[in-house]
Amino acid sequence: MPYETQLPFRGRTNDEAPAAAALQDPEVTVVIPVYRNRETLRELHSRLRKVFETGRSSYEIIFVDDSCPEGSFAVLEELARDDSRVAALALEQNTGQHRAALTGLRFARGKAMVVMDADLQDPPEAIPVLLSKMKEGFDAVFAGRRGRYESRLRLVTSRLFKGLLHLLCGVPADAGMFFVISRQMGERLLAINEPHPFAVAMIGCTGLSVASVPVVRARRPDGGSAYSSWKRLRTGCLTAARVLAWKWNSGKPFPGHFVSPVPVKTYTGVRFLHAVENPLGGEKSLEPRLPARITQAQSDADALL
Repeated sequence: MPYETQLPFRGRTNDEAPAAAALQDPEVTVVIPVYRNRETLRELHSRLRKVFETGRSSYEIIFVDDSCPEGSFAVLEELARDDSRVAALALEQNTGQHRAALTGLRFARGKAMVVMDADLQDPPEAIPVLLSKMKEGFDAVFAGRRGRYESRLRLVTSRLFKGLLHLLCGVPADAGMFFVISRQMGERLLAINEPHPFAVAMIGCTGLSVASVPVVRARRPDGGSAYSSWKRLRTGCLTAARVLAWKWNSGKPFPGHFVSPVPVKTYTGVRFLHAVENPLGGEKSLEPRLPARITQAQSDADALL
């Protein structure tokens, strides 16, 4: 894949030997970008465990701390220390939701990969429904957003933007950043040479099959969104322009300027004892070697909606 870079790591892992299950490829990987979500992380982890233990599916959870100023990584370290299926990355600088999600996908081992927010608006209990729908032959299944989870004005602007994305790249009009993708879709996303990645649009532009199922979204338990109307408008316009440019370029990723790499300064969890050097599709190694060599998409885009 293009734009390979050396990313320095400082490692901290469990003192205890990892469980045998942690050394095997799981059925599902959950990737969760984290920014100002310290108060919801423990509940989110608890609900995810209940979901997968009830369904008896093997899984791993990869949290990506997007340089959160609230000390979220300390909570993630605690979760990783207590649960061998949890791993966490800490980025050296804030990069935005989509870039953080792509970074997490680099390390995903699951046959299916879930991306979701950490603020509890996305219900973990909906994951089995998304996975079941994907078994019908889809490469991506979105949680179609339902409910009054934000102000009327923001709902209107959100639906206008999503309608535009639906027209431009064919993603469901109710799609958001809660979805499950196949490994093939993950490989397509990580191969895209796009300097301003917007995951929802990228999924639509791969040409693979997509669907959505209705999922009621909750209001944020910890207050309003960190994204102003101006930032949402800016990101929406940027995304629409990139998709149009992409299509004008016969479906090839639009060439662009790549900013300086954003190093992952810290990782934690037994997950990285054997996979820190193994981006999606790579060979497995049981020995940690630093610095880790991974490929990471670069972006200036902020999260939208």
